[in-house]
Amino acid sequence: MKPRLAGVDVPPEDVDAIVALVAEVEHAQQNALPDAFADLFRPDALWSVPYGTPVTGIEEIGAFCRRVLPATAGQPLTSTYETEYIHFLRPDVAAVKIRQRPVTRDGELLDDLLRRPDASGPSTGCRGSSAAVRRWASLVATLPAVAPDTSLYVLTKSDGRWRISVAQDTTAIESDALAVG
Repeated sequence: MKPRLAGVDVPPEDVDAIVALVAEVEHAQQNALPDAFADLFRPDALWSVPYGTPVTGIEEIGAFCRRVLPATAGQPLTSTYETEYIHFLRPDVAAVKIRQRPVTRDGELLDDLLRRPDASGPSTGCRGSSAAVRRWASLVATLPAVAPDTSLYVLTKSDGRWRISVAQDTTAIESDALAVG
């Protein structure tokens, strides 16, 4: 899926480079590669990880990644990263909205797993079934990584390379996923 675009006009190569950077984030996260992930940030970057913890500068970001990412390698879930929206503020500055969705290591979306019937009876099959919400809430309580995230990255281009200058990751609950009935 191509991202929606806004802002100043830029060459298509810049859009492709930003989508490729987000794919590199996904690859580094899914394969627990802390140095590859940290390399995507500017040296003076600011990253607010889920739940609001700020991590500043490449040294701190690298240390955080080396502490957290290796532990994810054996987990049954990971995430996909989709570039949904790119707003070019200037030709060398872009705000990028990213949707992260939890998936099994086999690539099955957690959303699809939650729509399946549970042991207490058949699910309605709709995203808002109360059984699906209970399963989701139970999973999030025991394994917070199952919650989808939404990210906003501010990327800057320097010496022909796009890098993350500022990143905000937020746990996201889609309103239709919680609608009952």
